[in-house]
Amino acid sequence: MPRLNPSARLALLSIGILAATAARGDDLDALSLQSAPVSGPASALSAAVELALGRIDQRGEPKAQDGRRASLDLRYTPRLSDAWRAGLSARVDDTHPAPGGQHTTVASLREAYLGWTTGGSLSSFDIGRINLRQGPAYGYNPTDYFRTNALRTIPTADPLILRQMRLGTGMLRAGRLWDGGGATLALAPKLASAPDSSPSAADFGATNSTDRALLGIDLRASDRLSGQGSLLLSRGHTPILGLSGTALAGDAVVVYGEWSYGRVPTLAEQILNQAQGTTKVSQASLGLTWTLPGGLALTTEAEYNGAGLDRAQMQSVLAQGPAAYQQYFALTQPSQELGSRRAWLLYATQKGFGIQQLDLTAFLRSNADDHSALAWAELRYHWPRFDAALQWQQSFGAAGTEYHALPYRRVVQVVASAYF
Repeated sequence: MPRLNPSARLALLSIGILAATAARGDDLDALSLQSAPVSGPASALSAAVELALGRIDQRGEPKAQDGRRASLDLRYTPRLSDAWRAGLSARVDDTHPAPGGQHTTVASLREAYLGWTTGGSLSSFDIGRINLRQGPAYGYNPTDYFRTNALRTIPTADPLILRQMRLGTGMLRAGRLWDGGGATLALAPKLASAPDSSPSAADFGATNSTDRALLGIDLRASDRLSGQGSLLLSRGHTPILGLSGTALAGDAVVVYGEWSYGRVPTLAEQILNQAQGTTKVSQASLGLTWTLPGGLALTTEAEYNGAGLDRAQMQSVLAQGPAAYQQYFALTQPSQELGSRRAWLLYATQKGFGIQQLDLTAFLRSNADDHSALAWAELRYHWPRFDAALQWQQSFGAAGTEYHALPYRRVVQVVASAYF
């Protein structure tokens, strides 16, 4: 467990007590707790409108200000025939005040593809912008190779929600299933040289700035054990190897892990303007999810990034002022990259929090080197086509630490979501 300051420990204790005392409901299948793509909607066309109003406490001037956001989320997944399908997914976010360096209004074309499947669903081919997600971890997915630069805007701190909101990658994907496993080959060509930050850009420069190929092999040893191996090839770079696995260790305990190894540029070299080459590093996540009898799911995840910043490097970056931190933010947040060398994630979910329609989601992220932390919690009430939520976010840490450098010290907001 990472060492936290008293305020962070109090926040974590409050979350844990609140969740544990309200635990109720039927048992959940522990395997369902892995992070995975959200299943497609029952209707071919679905839409969601979200409005958020809140109060932002800042470290700089002004000390506090009001915030608001309006979002429109559209998904269209028609079945063209027994063999052919298509998909279109897009989102527009209008945020005030706009996060540093971003436009107020940002459109994200997440997916646009055409697919074909054989009659027995054993072989498939897809072409277009596709969200190919890999890895079972919650907060940091080192084997999820197409996440780089894929977030155009960040309306929430929840890493699982952000993983669903990112841009897909332009690719040709072929897949084949067999008894006990399968294989996937994704070819992602270079489509642009650099990201395009204009509000309505398709932004293939963010997701397709170089030629890449990814080969993945999935194996399911039993109902309790599964794994995946990956090989990423990028033009001008040495291959990167990835391994991940999930095991049901008991009736209510899931153990998972991810590991990636290869040559990548380090964050310190990129931010501190040092000679930028590549370094052989390991990147890994190891976690455990425990589902209590009442349905409360608790996840502990240890995260490591050999290309991240240790405590001394983090202090060097922060000492250079806002411009260096803005570059650190730009290199890590759009890619959901782990910026620190080591980190912890504690994640909790409770369906039916005291009453059937109320859900609790909360997490605590801690930099294991400088002991700063970010806490986030949400209470969400569900109606058939409407949700209302209360969200709270707080950063903790001494001066010169990762989360103390966040411009927002505390954010409290109410969110209303309508589904069509």
